[in-house]
Amino acid sequence: MLWSITVRDEVSIHDSADVSPEAILGPGTSVWHQAQIREGAQVGANCIIGKGVYIDFDVTIGANCKLQNGVYVYHPATLEDGVFLGPGVIVTNDKRPRAITPEGQLKSNAEWLAEPVHISYGAAVGAGAILLPGVHVGRWALIGAGSLVSKDVPGYGLVFGNPARLRGYTCPCGHRLMKDRGAIYVCPTCQEKVEIKEHLVDTHS
Repeated sequence: MLWSITVRDEVSIHDSADVSPEAILGPGTSVWHQAQIREGAQVGANCIIGKGVYIDFDVTIGANCKLQNGVYVYHPATLEDGVFLGPGVIVTNDKRPRAITPEGQLKSNAEWLAEPVHISYGAAVGAGAILLPGVHVGRWALIGAGSLVSKDVPGYGLVFGNPARLRGYTCPCGHRLMKDRGAIYVCPTCQEKVEIKEHLVDTHS
């Protein structure tokens, strides 16, 4: 089958994608093969929405974000500008999931509470990571591939593992920061200096 790209309102949408007319997409955004964007979702300008991405209703995504293939983002998550989600990342919303009530009846939407995940400016999440409900990810944080994130991640924090633990801090350029003096960290690659309010770092691999 021959697919094509439709351009409407400065947004490129692959013909196999399912984009609700009640979703809002910013100019310069591209939506690729078999992605689904539901009603009430807001996607900022110049975003890349990869193949098979699912964006739930009422999700908010800022400008210049990249969601790689197979990403699932459930409501009411918020991604600030410049967020990267690697292939297969799942942003969840239900801390106590059940299909049925104690009486054995199928639960309705009114019978459970969705808890939002918030991912701050410039943060990046590696392939296959899972973010549990209610987690807040700080600015420029970096989450390693395959991690299970059950707790908040501080700004510039480098976390990985199952469960994910804080292992250090990262520069906006993506390299690991090295402690300089006091609360100042420096990037050995780009020489950027960052002041960090320190958290407990787990040095065990």
